[in-house]
Amino acid sequence: MPPARKTGGTDPEDRPPPATAAPVSSPLDAYFRISRRGSSVTQELRGGLATFFAMAYIIVLNPIILGSATDKHGRELDHGELVTATVLVAAVTTLLMGVIGNVPVACAAGLGINAVVSLQLAPEMSWADAMGMVVLAGLVIMLLVATGLRERVMSAIPDGLRKAIAIGIGLFIALVGLVDAGFVTRTPDSAHTTVPLGLGVGGHLKGWPVLVFVLGLALTFVLLARHFRGAILVSIVTMTLAAMIIHAVGDLPAEAWGLTAPEVPDSLVEAPDFGLLGEASLFGGFREAGILTGCLFVFTVLLSGFFDAMGTILGVTEEAGLLDEHGRLPEMNRVLMADGAAVALGGASSASASTAFAESTAGVGEGARTGLANVVTGALFLLALVCTPLVTIVPAQAATPALVVVGFLILASNIGSIDWSDLTIAVPAFLTITLMPFTYSITVGIGMGFLAHVLLRTAVGRPGSVRPALWVTSAVFVVFFALDPIERWLGLG
Repeated sequence: MPPARKTGGTDPEDRPPPATAAPVSSPLDAYFRISRRGSSVTQELRGGLATFFAMAYIIVLNPIILGSATDKHGRELDHGELVTATVLVAAVTTLLMGVIGNVPVACAAGLGINAVVSLQLAPEMSWADAMGMVVLAGLVIMLLVATGLRERVMSAIPDGLRKAIAIGIGLFIALVGLVDAGFVTRTPDSAHTTVPLGLGVGGHLKGWPVLVFVLGLALTFVLLARHFRGAILVSIVTMTLAAMIIHAVGDLPAEAWGLTAPEVPDSLVEAPDFGLLGEASLFGGFREAGILTGCLFVFTVLLSGFFDAMGTILGVTEEAGLLDEHGRLPEMNRVLMADGAAVALGGASSASASTAFAESTAGVGEGARTGLANVVTGALFLLALVCTPLVTIVPAQAATPALVVVGFLILASNIGSIDWSDLTIAVPAFLTITLMPFTYSITVGIGMGFLAHVLLRTAVGRPGSVRPALWVTSAVFVVFFALDPIERWLGLG
């Protein structure tokens, strides 16, 4: 990974490239600063492909989550319309982040937020009202960016906590990869055990799909150890082909692979259905659920979108070596504004909030350093609008080894940079790193880390070393973690 650039008091993007940098050779290179960031068009192409394959599962999963719930009036969202909305929003917001923010951070419907929309908002109002709440949250995020508050919050995070956020995201996506592949599974509550996760099925690895994952993981690590360019992408393609052969020869049931099976569909194209676009109602939710409840709903979506994306952007750009020596990303406001717009666009399209995807680290692992990788990923999502059946050929077991491998790379490149001798940093870092995967939430990990840092700095007589933005953010997290008793106190529980 290239080292983070140094600054001399000016924006490093505005300074001439060092003598060793490749000369700018085209308008494309100049716009995306490909050479300045030590990348190449080939690297960006590989990175964009790897990111797309790592996050393509959202095309299948988001419609399942949103389509499995009914709103207050008993209405269900149409599956075909949800697929189109999910793909279109991923394409547009990923392109927006790449072209405006110039970072290799792809966007799509956030899994945590879509569960909030389907399980908490929809039962209290219509789908249009629920999606309107998401739009409002996105607009508030954009307002916070415009006032500079969001950037101040990110700048107030100590370097050790930034590293911890990156590591936590690395472990989080590694766990996502292990779970999605079936290598790790949830232990049913009926087992009456304190162990929430276990190996495979009943403590044993079973089935050809898990073997595909294991072989893909081994192949990726071997290729990386041999410094093979394109290791992640080659592994995904190789294991997809292997899975297709195994599926055909073994005559396995489609459900054995999880969400998608590696088989050629009857039709490679499918006409998109844009029926859900523009169906959001901005203020109808306040009439349905009441002003106070509506505000709490917007706050919940806002906080999840705000900090999930913040953690992901920091983690991905840290891994890509794009932060300066102060831990800041040049032109951060453009990135944050694009993220806020993504949340609003997701709601307006009824796909739920679109947010930065941690799976973007798969592309960074392939060398992506600029927004050009996003252009590639976004273009593939646009292609998926009509080729959705073809995209779903890649099974999770072929793509998820990339997440585990990238989790390792992030851990290895950041763990030594944390000052473990300073407990006011070490303890918050530990909580951040562990709680992200253990609670399956980036926001929870960040919140606990912030609160622990503020508490310990105050306890040792150093409250002045905590920046004001971190105090305000920590107070917001106190409200977030206490939402249940607050709602009960207000008579909303």
